[in-house]
Amino acid sequence: MQTTKKSTLLKFASIGLVATLALTGCNVFRVYTIDLPQGTPLSQAQADKVQIGMNANQVLYLLGSPSMRDTLAPNRWDYLYDYTAGTDGKRKKKPNVKDASQYLSIYFDNQGRVVRIDGKDSLPATRH
Repeated sequence: MQTTKKSTLLKFASIGLVATLALTGCNVFRVYTIDLPQGTPLSQAQADKVQIGMNANQVLYLLGSPSMRDTLAPNRWDYLYDYTAGTDGKRKKKPNVKDASQYLSIYFDNQGRVVRIDGKDSLPATRH
């Protein structure tokens, strides 16, 4: 009888080991991760609407709030964008955007009028 118990126990242990190994290699049981967009996604078409001489309210209306407003440089608004693809983004083959490679900096004079725009060429033609 002991050999039967041992063989049954060995059979269940081997089935459990095989099942564990099979499930850990399965894509279905991976952890779901969320897409992580940070900042303001802008396109070149949106940035082209901003013109020299516009006031801050007009820029705010066209682009929304900037990602960063530096207290030491209050006449500069920075729109930055980073994106890390999660499970859905990877399925749709969306590229990651890292290290604020998409940015737009808008400079104002003391009267609140746009005097300079930097970074339009870093933006994609269309938003994703």
